[in-house]
Amino acid sequence: MEPTCRSSLWLGRSVCLSLPPSSPLIQAGAAPRAQPGALLTSLSPSPQLGALAVTLGVLLALLGCAAAPDPTLEEAWEGWKSLHAKEYPGEDETFRREIWEKNLRHIQQHNWEEAQGKHSYRLAMNHFGDLTNEEFKRLLNGFIPAQQEELGPVFRASETLKTPVRVDWRAKGYVTPVKNQGFCGSCWAFSATGALEGLMFKRTGKLVVLSEQNLIDCTRKLGNRGCCGGHMERAFQYVRDNGGLNSERVYPYVGTDNSRCRYNPRDKAANCSGFVRVARGSEEALAQAVATVGPVSVSVDASSFRFYKSGLFGCGSGSWRTNHAMLAVGYGTTRMGGHNLSYWILKNSWTERWGEQGYMFLLKDAGNQCGVANQASYPLP
Repeated sequence: MEPTCRSSLWLGRSVCLSLPPSSPLIQAGAAPRAQPGALLTSLSPSPQLGALAVTLGVLLALLGCAAAPDPTLEEAWEGWKSLHAKEYPGEDETFRREIWEKNLRHIQQHNWEEAQGKHSYRLAMNHFGDLTNEEFKRLLNGFIPAQQEELGPVFRASETLKTPVRVDWRAKGYVTPVKNQGFCGSCWAFSATGALEGLMFKRTGKLVVLSEQNLIDCTRKLGNRGCCGGHMERAFQYVRDNGGLNSERVYPYVGTDNSRCRYNPRDKAANCSGFVRVARGSEEALAQAVATVGPVSVSVDASSFRFYKSGLFGCGSGSWRTNHAMLAVGYGTTRMGGHNLSYWILKNSWTERWGEQGYMFLLKDAGNQCGVANQASYPLP
């Protein structure tokens, strides 16, 4: 499956704003699929919510008018709050509204630049719109890099191994629906369960949704910190040492780390014998692991991911401190701007309202973008 284009709060070129029955200017749901080349030009309205085309000049006037509250922008704010069930006590609403408008302007500026060919991806307003950058990083980036890696098997790239040009484990039934970690820094647990879900499907042919809460509650003794962060390898270690992991059905997610460990051995929905690290920094090794093993847990620098909506994302040049865990479920290539570009398919845990129905397409073989190959691992049968 290629990157796609859907309607949302498009603030660039000709602006397509999806409308619930009573509120304009907010993000909508899915629209028809498009190829990546068309992704940067196709702005399709949501069939569920309808759409309103607004010229860029009108929107700029909206955002630039400070003389008086604009009724359309006010309606957009109210609609966004309604869509995402946001409520604010007293004066806090004014503060959050200011943050939301600042983020709105950032999205508009980026998408205007994308229309000029300066970016390969678009942004859209979503449920993170009332957070500052600092709050976003603190609440949702919960991957804690290992300070000292233990000895163990390492997957290294093979010069003789030939891998497919495209891999997408979603199409093979290995991947469960996109989940929601909420305001809990538990991305590491979602990444780990994703890799374990793929492993168990490969072994049994059955796709079972596994319990992140089981990992949050029961891996503190191994160094994980629940909603304050953790590491996938410690999760795999727990499953190995514990002899199993519960399903989501038996051990449901609550998004807090105040619970005692309640593992039920009678519902052993998954197990593993250990884990393998992918050679640090090697995208070639990561691609070979994804192609031959299945979904692989990865960590990335997600500092600038917040409003990603579509296209091929890149962090730019430089070194990155990975702070968020995702699941690599495949990779592929596409034609864009007259060039062949490769991308990773990454599953996130920020709901289907984020990105491409919960997924990101990250530039591949472009200098280890966002540090995607820095700390990758997968469980062993």
